[in-house]
Amino acid sequence: MLDEMDHTILRALELDGRLSNTALADKVGLSQSACLRRVQALEESGVIKGYRAVLDRSKLGRGLKVYVAVGLSRHLKADQDAFERAMKTAREVRECHNVSGTIEYLLHVEVADLAAYKYFHTEVLGTVEQVASITSYFVMGSPKDERG
Repeated sequence: MLDEMDHTILRALELDGRLSNTALADKVGLSQSACLRRVQALEESGVIKGYRAVLDRSKLGRGLKVYVAVGLSRHLKADQDAFERAMKTAREVRECHNVSGTIEYLLHVEVADLAAYKYFHTEVLGTVEQVASITSYFVMGSPKDERG
């Protein structure tokens, strides 16, 4: 069970995963050894799954973010597996979530611009035979994004 100090450590690391143990200990008010023990325990228990670099996608030519709702034509396991395989190989797809509701999948797609999205829509999604519906939601701004 996580206590308040664990949550404080996790919040600090979510904001800056490159904090040294010394800086993290100072920030959360623990000794360096106690802080290190807690972080190692959080890593070993799988609460902390890893550390990443947060990239500026626009500087990498991927400045257009689109959430795409995808409905499948049939609700068979084989169709889901085929769709998921196709999305794993699509470099534009950053995340693929199987969801409940009126659709089967929600994709997080990043591309350079509208022309690149049209290509993805037509040449990637449009070639997956299991796809029955596609609804695109273009991100115009992100006033809150805690993922970085």
